[in-house]
Amino acid sequence: MNRPYIFCHMLTSLDGKIMGNYMDLPQCEAAGDLFYDLAFGEAPFYHHQGWLSGRVTTDDNFTHYRSPHLIPNSPAVPTGDFVAKKAPMYYVSVDPKGKLGWQSDTLVYETTTAHVVEVLTEKASNDYKAFLRQLGISYLIAGQDSLDYALALEKLKTLFGIQTLMLGGGGVLNWSFLQAGMCDEISVVVAPAADGNPDTQSLFLAKEGLSTDEAISFTLLGAEAKEGSSLWLRYRVDHEN
Repeated sequence: MNRPYIFCHMLTSLDGKIMGNYMDLPQCEAAGDLFYDLAFGEAPFYHHQGWLSGRVTTDDNFTHYRSPHLIPNSPAVPTGDFVAKKAPMYYVSVDPKGKLGWQSDTLVYETTTAHVVEVLTEKASNDYKAFLRQLGISYLIAGQDSLDYALALEKLKTLFGIQTLMLGGGGVLNWSFLQAGMCDEISVVVAPAADGNPDTQSLFLAKEGLSTDEAISFTLLGAEAKEGSSLWLRYRVDHEN
């Protein structure tokens, strides 16, 4: 399969939560810094050309649930994909129907600057694609009614030159990629904290219609105790279960 090497890199609590009040504790600062440095720091462990998240994660962190400024009945855009420009780093957002309210083609995450690439399906409207073009945001079409994982990843490699891609979605997206056989490595930074909230997302979550609870196994690549009582775990995904 012609796709990038994909590693899922996440920060979790001791009980496997990827968000929550525990992140506000000063004891979690070292874990947060480690998470960033491993993938985006001055001397990162991973050397990737982009990272991928889902629509909800993008709204939570970057677009903040703004509505896109669409022009009704925009002139028809050309069919197919749109590569606005090439960049050393990309932020890839899975947004099947086209809902995210971007304001720029460039995203800044701490010290990292990335060009935005939207992954759409045929469900995205012409008005939304025109909106992306006006902002200079690249997009690709992968699937008719639902996301075609293999096609999306192949296009990310061939159109944008992404050889290594970080998966940093919510639990549903992470698990969906794993079940689709589209993830090669798991990297988890464990913060020395928890808040016990039963409603916050965990590292992996099955969702009806997208994935099942079919078990997947992993092989340990490394376990390191780090500063501030944090822990860094790396696993290879066992594709042959």
